[in-house]
Amino acid sequence: MARWSHMSSAAFTIRPATRADVTVLEKLVERSIRGLAGGHYDPHQIDESLRYLYGIDSQLVDDGTYLVVERNGEVVACGGWSWRRTPFGGDRAGDVRDATHREPGRDAAVIRAFYVDPRWARQGIGRMILDACERAARARGFDRYELTSTAMGVAFYAACGYREIEPVDVTLPDGAVLPHVQMIKP
Repeated sequence: MARWSHMSSAAFTIRPATRADVTVLEKLVERSIRGLAGGHYDPHQIDESLRYLYGIDSQLVDDGTYLVVERNGEVVACGGWSWRRTPFGGDRAGDVRDATHREPGRDAAVIRAFYVDPRWARQGIGRMILDACERAARARGFDRYELTSTAMGVAFYAACGYREIEPVDVTLPDGAVLPHVQMIKP
């Protein structure tokens, strides 16, 4: 299990998520997707992505690799990383889930499930979580990182040193297709 110290940047505090946070985090996921995905995905794609794909991956919470950012006790963002093979998606994304382990030095750590409350977007919170995740993965022996980005996350990850590898179309059970991008950072 990863060890995290409570870190703070200005008025923001970052800490490991717990199972007690999941209900609040699920509401944050919905606010984030509905508030930030417009212009990238249409309303049907947004609705279906929340139904079938996006949400909290409780395995990350149990592994101690999922983080919560708070401001004055309010949850404003979350995100994490993993040493497991699951590339993206919450607990509802059954067909992409794979709990087998990645090997440091051979495999990349996976950056996962970043969500920011739209009221707090573009204030450095995502970068704060990403830096904490990369440091923790490095401490576990990983020397590179990969992720499957939503359309709205590509510019953020590119600004943080990730490069695009290939487009990934995620087809949901109702047939809706969500464009994503596979990205990597050495």
